[in-house]
Amino acid sequence: MTNSLSIGTRVKHPQYGNGIILDNSKSFYNIAFPNFGEKSIGKDFEGLEIIELAPLPEQRISLGDLEKVISKVLQRWTGLSENIALGNKWKGGTLVLNPGNSDLKGKEIPIETFFHKIVMVRDRLRVLEQNINKSKNLSDEEKVNMQQYITRVYGSLTTFNVLFAHEDDQFKGEGKK
Repeated sequence: MTNSLSIGTRVKHPQYGNGIILDNSKSFYNIAFPNFGEKSIGKDFEGLEIIELAPLPEQRISLGDLEKVISKVLQRWTGLSENIALGNKWKGGTLVLNPGNSDLKGKEIPIETFFHKIVMVRDRLRVLEQNINKSKNLSDEEKVNMQQYITRVYGSLTTFNVLFAHEDDQFKGEGKK
């Protein structure tokens, strides 16, 4: 058994089963075992089997990077909306819709409400896009054809990009991939 296993390495102990190294001190490893809790195992113990080596510290991603990745995966596969910021100049504003016929009443909508609806449309388009791409019932050609329609819808929605605080959150059509 090597004396330099990285934190995060998955191991198997003959008595405690599978575990993950939590700490690497001078003479022992602190290992978390799901059914037995945290145990200290001497580095000289020969019954510890390596299941999967963890990357060395210089190869690891930061906690912030990990949070971003997990957040994106959850958003992509659950349809949960990320927190998209409305541009500061629009906060507290109102969208006013006036009909061409002056006998009819207009409608005022808080921009935050309208913006939330636009973001929901975008998120649902993304979920639709993912469902098309992972569909086993569609041929590759059918997937490409449907994807082109979704891209065109994104392009039609670029009008609303003025509302977004950050350019990365904006709609992108065929010309801005």
